[in-house]
Amino acid sequence: MSVLDPIIELARGLGTTLKMMFERPVTVQYPEQKREVRPRFRGRHVLKRYENGLEKCIGCSLCSAACPADAIFVEAGENTDEKRYSPGERYASTYEINMLRCIYCGYCEDACPTEAIILGDNYELSFFDRRSAIYTKEMLIEPVSSPELLTPQKVEPGKYNRRSVPLMKDPDA
Repeated sequence: MSVLDPIIELARGLGTTLKMMFERPVTVQYPEQKREVRPRFRGRHVLKRYENGLEKCIGCSLCSAACPADAIFVEAGENTDEKRYSPGERYASTYEINMLRCIYCGYCEDACPTEAIILGDNYELSFFDRRSAIYTKEMLIEPVSSPELLTPQKVEPGKYNRRSVPLMKDPDA
């Protein structure tokens, strides 16, 4: 090691600093500009609906069973033709996710037979207390385009006596 080595390293460091001073900054003005997320990004959960407004969740609790952090609580209720929430026999009368426990692994999304729960692209999650970190069904359910598509719906008797879990498409076809 010679006496000039520290001086050479200092000059290289200052050269890098001077070079970076003339490059365009990569700062994003966050509240006004939101960054695009990657296609595989897993953010806030969303409970999906069918086109007719019925909820896709049938209250099977497979998402709760698959969750390694035990962050999901599902309680099922029975559908009737006068009060129909989902096409199946049951629906999720209570659906809660504790976002402080959630590790955003996506196992709930993989376990759902009706593809009712997805991890969306919303990354703006903030809580003021522990209670507000528990997202209820009303906070998670996808909004509808018109009021007549809200649940519960009254349907004609026997309309939904078939499968509640749709047939899966063959990926090779």
